[in-house]
Amino acid sequence: MKLSEFNYNLPSHLIANKPASPRDSSRLLLANYDTKKMEHHIFKDILDVLQKGDVLVYNNTKVFPARLFGSKETGGKMEVFLLREIESGIWTAIIGGRSKKDLKINFNKDTYCNLIEQEEGYVWKIKFNITRKKLNDFINKSGHVPIPPYIKNSDPEGRLKKEYQTVYAKHNGSVAAPTAGLHFTNSLMKKLKLKGVIFKYVTLHVGLGTFEPVKTDRIEDHKIHSEFGILDKSTAQYLNKAKKGGKRIVVVGTTALRVLEAFSNNKGELTPQKNWINIFIYPGYKFRFVNNLITNFHLPKSTLLMLISALAGKGFIDKCYQEAIKNEYRFYSFGDAMMLYE
Repeated sequence: MKLSEFNYNLPSHLIANKPASPRDSSRLLLANYDTKKMEHHIFKDILDVLQKGDVLVYNNTKVFPARLFGSKETGGKMEVFLLREIESGIWTAIIGGRSKKDLKINFNKDTYCNLIEQEEGYVWKIKFNITRKKLNDFINKSGHVPIPPYIKNSDPEGRLKKEYQTVYAKHNGSVAAPTAGLHFTNSLMKKLKLKGVIFKYVTLHVGLGTFEPVKTDRIEDHKIHSEFGILDKSTAQYLNKAKKGGKRIVVVGTTALRVLEAFSNNKGELTPQKNWINIFIYPGYKFRFVNNLITNFHLPKSTLLMLISALAGKGFIDKCYQEAIKNEYRFYSFGDAMMLYE
């Protein structure tokens, strides 16, 4: 398939620069990809959509302040966008600015890193001069939350630091939020729980694989970067039993979906794992476990748009997006949501 097939025109005023307040007052497009029926709702209406015994699967990863700003020995400014830790003191990172092997980037009088190996494009393996504990303290104190560039906001380090995080975030490791989860509030989750909706959690630490643009004309030629996923034994057992028992399982976000699809076999059975995931889902893919998905409205030509097109059919997704644009839904990370179900 051609990359151009996943393009669409979005009026710039529909790009959300901040989340709805409260979060569950965002809009929700209910889209049945079996009957092709669409309904317009407010997100908190999901309390009426979901029934006792339904299962919501969340990605409980937590965004960390991955952007560091430093300077070369010559004084030139440099940005280091941390991607993942390889071992203590050694990371992969996107380097913003002219770079070369052995380049030293200073952050303060005690902290610096060296570029030790170029992996691909702007991605480098880098080595810090301090221990893991000291480095983690430095990142948490001096790092900046990597808000997507299309979000224009005057207060990215204050209010947005909290807003760009799900209320159930637990395990530190993502450079971007699993944004479908941003619609849930503590109040809504409490009401869902009281109704008898079951919550289960997986972990996918969102990295370059989720948001890197596709640069190949043929989407099949795109190589997706690995991200670390975790599915524990009790969760896998519960979800397998729920699926066999006919319970409705609704996955919150494409990142959680990728964990379940990567860790399921051809029989649709989940196996508990802690492993790197580089599954690339696009039209033609046969889903093994997931049928229902809550997701945001994604960027043109993105792997996420390809993923939901594989689930619900490209023609139906095109119609959903046209409907959302016509009704002035808000798009991207802080935008509105859709629930794809059958």
